[in-house]
Amino acid sequence: MRNLSNIGRIFYGIAIAVTGFLTIYYNDFPYMLIPPNHYWMNGLVGFVYLFGAMLIIAGTCIVFGKKIMPVSLLLGGVLLLIFCFYYIPYEFMVSSNYMHFGEWENAAKELALSSGAFVIAGCTTKKGENSLIRFLAKLIPFGTIFFSITIISFGIDHFLYAKEASDYIPTWIPYHLFWMYFTGLALFGSGIAIILKIKVGLIAFLLGTMIFIWFIILHIPRVIASPSIYMGDEVTSAILALAYCGIAFAIAGSPKKTA
Repeated sequence: MRNLSNIGRIFYGIAIAVTGFLTIYYNDFPYMLIPPNHYWMNGLVGFVYLFGAMLIIAGTCIVFGKKIMPVSLLLGGVLLLIFCFYYIPYEFMVSSNYMHFGEWENAAKELALSSGAFVIAGCTTKKGENSLIRFLAKLIPFGTIFFSITIISFGIDHFLYAKEASDYIPTWIPYHLFWMYFTGLALFGSGIAIILKIKVGLIAFLLGTMIFIWFIILHIPRVIASPSIYMGDEVTSAILALAYCGIAFAIAGSPKKTA
């Protein structure tokens, strides 16, 4: 199971590093990293590059197991701050559709990435090196909870938008609507089971396996077939799936299975 945790850590680290590369390459933040209306940053090109570089460094450290505890906690803390003090105010103060469940999808993705950093930090036995790291370490138990909440929300999305999203399923797979509902039920049930600590290791492993299958049969072909104008969004969707898979595997392989 420890090997499973390491695989999860590597998947998550790759996703974070690739997010950093995308941020620098497109000179903008990927669609789920911060809310879309960030025009105040247009003149702050250096900030975008700096943030992208930090993601690359953080992801690389996580992949190669260097300074996992401080790097993961700092990453999780930054992403959680963005979620709490940027995404939430944006949804209530800027977006006119905040009452629509689907409007919060990107915010949930941000929270999922933040939760993954805390889950990865919880897989190491090293203690905090300073007061900030020790403070952030107190959030580790919430990592699995935050991730489960986002997985539950994704499951609800699959029911609410099943017909609209069914075309994402490859044409060679029959009964698209059935698989949308099946996936929604699997996501919803997995999130509930992990929160309630029901067979956490097994459920998280099955969840990670399901998401990895999506990554292979759905996201990779879409990236390959995507026109260049949409390539960035398709790669982002693919690496998000890889990140979720990694987080689930990390939970499954964690000796603590914190929830």
